[in-house]
Amino acid sequence: MRTPQRRMTLLATTAATTAALVTGGLLTAVSAQAAAGCRVAYSVASQWPGGFTGNVTVTNLGDPVSGWTLRWSYGAGQQVSQAWGATATQSGAQVSATNVDYNGTLATNGSASFGFNASWNSSSNPDPTSFTLNNVACTGGTTTPTTPSTPGTSGTPGTPGTPTTPPIPSDPPPSVPPPTGLVGWATQNGGTTGGGGAPTTTVSNASALTSALNASGAAVIRVSGTISCSGMLRVRSNKTVLGNSGATIVGCGLNVSGDRNVIIRNLTFRDWNDDAINVQESATNIWIDHNTFSNGYDGAVDIKRGSDFVTVSWNRVFNHDKTMLLGHSDDNGAQDTGHLRVTYHHNWFDGSRQRNPRVRFGNPVHVYNNYYRANGGYGVASTENAGVLVEGNYFENVNDTYHLGEADSGPGRLVARNNHFVNSPAGQTGGSVASIPYSYQLDTASNVKSIVTAGAGAGRITV
Repeated sequence: MRTPQRRMTLLATTAATTAALVTGGLLTAVSAQAAAGCRVAYSVASQWPGGFTGNVTVTNLGDPVSGWTLRWSYGAGQQVSQAWGATATQSGAQVSATNVDYNGTLATNGSASFGFNASWNSSSNPDPTSFTLNNVACTGGTTTPTTPSTPGTSGTPGTPGTPTTPPIPSDPPPSVPPPTGLVGWATQNGGTTGGGGAPTTTVSNASALTSALNASGAAVIRVSGTISCSGMLRVRSNKTVLGNSGATIVGCGLNVSGDRNVIIRNLTFRDWNDDAINVQESATNIWIDHNTFSNGYDGAVDIKRGSDFVTVSWNRVFNHDKTMLLGHSDDNGAQDTGHLRVTYHHNWFDGSRQRNPRVRFGNPVHVYNNYYRANGGYGVASTENAGVLVEGNYFENVNDTYHLGEADSGPGRLVARNNHFVNSPAGQTGGSVASIPYSYQLDTASNVKSIVTAGAGAGRITV
């Protein structure tokens, strides 16, 4: 995060890509002696004929703001129909998005994210070109309002003088487009960017890792070498935890509890003594991608207690029993119902025995394009009125591919389609599942084995 610098010339930058439009700006003062400024990142997360999903992040570069409304106008007839993370209304071409109860206060350099669904009916869907925050234009820096001098103090006697304080602009931080490869529920609710373009910290021991994960503010944390630890290490909001080549965490796990906007990628976890990754207490917008898990005590990736908007993708689990639990208890429906929306795609469940995943309450939960090999217990279980779509997966040597209910948990609902079976039976289905709100590319199920084994697990991406 850059510190504003005093300059004589206002710097303004507008950068646009197909994935994101970033605008920021010089804000005219709305109250005496209050520095004002903002930056807006606008992106189209997915698009289909007649509709699209948009994500917006607004960053306050000036003095703290309590309560905000962001406005923009469309030039091609787009109409917003639904929003999350903000309350959105539209009058003609102008859209107004107002904070909800949990994100109304924006500290200096603080951000709020929200998402929306909208329609478009023309031949193109152009991004808006300008935004206002609380009715003041955004173009990328900050300015301190000025107080005119008293008459005659400068310039021609008897006329107002020149301002006593020049503008103080800042260079806009780099744009933060949506992470490459992110698909599924973590694209919703304003999207998931983790630490974004924040400074990078490299850690190589347990003490440094613990401190970096628990620090406030956005950060990109690179893990180097093998780190041995115990228990669960707390991960705070707006973090990207990224393993360098060969990065391994032994003996402990990561706990995302009540925080949001976290990315965990390219790490090897083994021999953990609790969970490897635990997402709980209404944590939202989490992406767990390209990790390898083996030989742990409890869950590899457990998601529970009202958490929401999570994508678990391209991970490999082997030599392990209890893989991925979604919803921890049959008695927690009051907190979990309406939440626990998770996408599991392109994971390699390599002999992992059970919970691949085991689902309570979440609807819709999307399990697509995963490779299941020789899972001794079962593949997918839908319980406690959950709604699970099992789509385009490859099952090989799996005696129990998917079913309704599990142990003492009552049945959920499960829809299966376009799966591929090798020495494995089709499983138990029943009921209906809510529709999937995001766009995704479904690989042909018969090709999933080769696709997943070539790409899943740590060390399979360039970081």
